[in-house]
Amino acid sequence: MVRVGIIGATGYAGAELVRLLAPRDDVKLVWFGSRSYIGQPYASIYKGFFGRVLENCRDDSLEELAGEADVIFTATPQGFLSGALTEGILSKAKVIDLSADFRIKDVATYEKWYQLEHKTPQFLGEAVYGLPELTRPDIPGARLVANPGCYPTCTFLAIYPLLKEGLIDPDSIIVDAKSGVTGAGRGAKVANLFCEVNENVKAYGVATHRHTPEIEQQLSLVAGRPVTVNFTPHLIPMERGILVTAYATLGGRAGVGKYTQEDVKAVYEKYYGKEYFVRVLPGTDPPETRWVQGSNFVDVNAVVDARTGRVIMMGAMDNLVKGAAGQAIQNMNLMCGFEESKGLDGIPMGF
Repeated sequence: MVRVGIIGATGYAGAELVRLLAPRDDVKLVWFGSRSYIGQPYASIYKGFFGRVLENCRDDSLEELAGEADVIFTATPQGFLSGALTEGILSKAKVIDLSADFRIKDVATYEKWYQLEHKTPQFLGEAVYGLPELTRPDIPGARLVANPGCYPTCTFLAIYPLLKEGLIDPDSIIVDAKSGVTGAGRGAKVANLFCEVNENVKAYGVATHRHTPEIEQQLSLVAGRPVTVNFTPHLIPMERGILVTAYATLGGRAGVGKYTQEDVKAVYEKYYGKEYFVRVLPGTDPPETRWVQGSNFVDVNAVVDARTGRVIMMGAMDNLVKGAAGQAIQNMNLMCGFEESKGLDGIPMGF
């Protein structure tokens, strides 16, 4: 039995952690942290948990929580964990952080894009980037896992095979991404009100979105040299889901236009044929958010445009599951010796 505590349990990602963990018989939820609802029954905030979660919300004391839990999830705003993490906490409990505090290895880059001082850079070196499809061997022994962002997860998984095999020009990557409103968090913001979002699609964070350096960092590691991308996210009027459409010039080692649809498909099968949570769709079927909703699956595919010498790489996933809570639990499973898919193998909700 693994004792689990959640700081930020009343945010959307935190509530998704509770939804996925509460039914498990090998996990005991011991702490529902929420600065805004201390002392209130958790099920009074998310009434779907009525009769299933009986505990009250507690504060965000990591020091106290580390004495009660084996694993701590921090589903908190950027800056919380970097300002609170200590060696004492890590000596008692494993920490999986859903914020960006330990994803970006360069302190100056983090501080530039997030406009925050990183107060515990001494832990950046040991933090494992928790994308199991890339870093699986490093996760079981980790004390601190930086759970990837939602946009970076979907973007990376869509692009990774072709970049790794040298089929695309790293300098030509353009990423167009769309997210449901839960990606903006539960905090009250005028821009996220129903009347502002409904019947509307808009780009935001154009050329400035904070997930850009995370995407570039991971793609650069794969390419073996710096990679700069154009990344433009869009807000769409649905609750959850991410759709990524990325473009790049076919080239690399064989030159422009030398790769066929069959070549591209074979590369995806090579990298994802044995991955449980990454599904390579048949033919040239484009991924759709409805078919991954509520699940930890990522659907990917790619289409070669012989006319332009480019390839269109696509991915769809649920931003709250594989993009946040589900991937965090995937990491916990690896860290605690459980089957990686434990508690995450539910069929998507779409119909």
